[in-house]
Amino acid sequence: MTNSKKSISSGKSRSTQTKSKRKGQTTHRKLSYPFHKYPRWAVMLGAIGIIALYVWCFYYFFVSPTGFRWRALYGDAKYPEGYEIHGIDISHYQENIDWDALSNAMIKGCPVRFIIMKSTEGADNLDETFYGNYQSAGDYGFIRGAYHFWSNKSSAREQAYYFLDKVHLNEGDLPPILDVEHKPKDESTEDFQRDVLTWLHIVEDKYHVKPIIYTYYKFKQSYLAAPVFDDYPYWIAHYYVEKVEYKGPWKFWQHTDAGRLPGIKGYVDFNIYNGSYYDLKKLTIGNDNW
Repeated sequence: MTNSKKSISSGKSRSTQTKSKRKGQTTHRKLSYPFHKYPRWAVMLGAIGIIALYVWCFYYFFVSPTGFRWRALYGDAKYPEGYEIHGIDISHYQENIDWDALSNAMIKGCPVRFIIMKSTEGADNLDETFYGNYQSAGDYGFIRGAYHFWSNKSSAREQAYYFLDKVHLNEGDLPPILDVEHKPKDESTEDFQRDVLTWLHIVEDKYHVKPIIYTYYKFKQSYLAAPVFDDYPYWIAHYYVEKVEYKGPWKFWQHTDAGRLPGIKGYVDFNIYNGSYYDLKKLTIGNDNW
């Protein structure tokens, strides 16, 4: 009986050990392959997605035209050499501006000469800070400018007349500015150019000056390269590069969106004018006295 009990006990012990061993093996397999409940193709697809995201981030921050943004944000700010006429552009993103502090601001030892502000967008959107910014910029002696942000949701004619209804520029202000950065995917380049020209012609008829076109240089090369657009002053957006890569004539260069100035919380766009202060004044509305 004793031997028999030992044998039974021994059998149970071996059986228990075998089960424990199997459980241990199963647990080990789960730990070594945590995504076991997902199909292998799904895991591979997820891994490819992560790699693609990493490649995109690397391109955006280190290779693309905005690839040196990390330097502007975290390093020593470097601004274009050889230019003395500096300015900024603002909108509701800058919120409440301390104009007393801003009036004494300097960029590379030069005073801020001009301030361009967002006025309208599309056919029904007025920037909430426009009227206050426009009045304050004039009170503090800055050369003022107002830009309309192009929308693909409204016709060119509607947008032009909305801008003229809401924005009333004066002598000494910069010509009206059209900020155009997007083309409808379902519209041909020729039709898009015709729409842009419609806005420009309507506004030009009102102020008797050629409006300024703002866009980034690749967009201009792709969609606004027709010779007719060369008749309009060009404001180029090209960030974190030492020199403008666009080969044609240009008047303004928005070279960073990571500028810092007293009186403005957060970042603000910095711009330079390609010429002298006299040239800048000559560009303004009603410049017959210059």
